[in-house]
Amino acid sequence: MLAGDQVSVLSGGSTPAEKVNPAAVEVMKEMGIDITNAYPKPWTKETLGAADVVVTMGCGDACPVIPGKRYLDWELDDPAGKSVEGTRLIRDEIETRVRGLIDEMGLTVEL
Repeated sequence: MLAGDQVSVLSGGSTPAEKVNPAAVEVMKEMGIDITNAYPKPWTKETLGAADVVVTMGCGDACPVIPGKRYLDWELDDPAGKSVEGTRLIRDEIETRVRGLIDEMGLTVEL
């Protein structure tokens, strides 16, 4: 959303939960993003292979590595079990880092 159609974003995890965290649904709605019907997905070689940049969030050895890909590991708290307020802080930190990555890539943030 921040970079519009300049990028394509895929989301997945090394050990995805069974459902999206309700607090995450709520804090994303605050930003005008509805993830109500989203569901956690595992990473696949295909999705990772399609990426120019793979951003991980503290998955350590569970993170798959595809040679030739750029990896960024953003150590962030896991929102699982956190309150809406705690999840909001994580969301805001991710947004700050995404904005920095967009800038680093020479793209523009769309309002």
